[in-house]
Amino acid sequence: MTNLSCSAETCIHNSDKCCCKGEILVDGANAKCCSETCCASFDERVQGCCTNEYETPCHALSVECEAESCVFNESRKCTAKEISIAGHGAKNANHTECASYRSR
Repeated sequence: MTNLSCSAETCIHNSDKCCCKGEILVDGANAKCCSETCCASFDERVQGCCTNEYETPCHALSVECEAESCVFNESRKCTAKEISIAGHGAKNANHTECASYRSR
């Protein structure tokens, strides 16, 4: 399990910088830097739409990772003890990134 801090407060799964989803997918199969990754599990919180605020926020969760060039990627699983997903003001997954990505 990976500890996660998420600044994508516009995501329906975000509750106090934690994720209520339980597991996420970091996309970026050809990534060479953080900005070429994204949280593919991001779903925009739309006004008037239900949220996951009744779900329990997870401080540690399973992170599937498609960024094969990241040092923390082992068989498509993130092995970092903690990661940060950046995405302040994000409208879609492409406005997010794994700020903890490190190239091999």
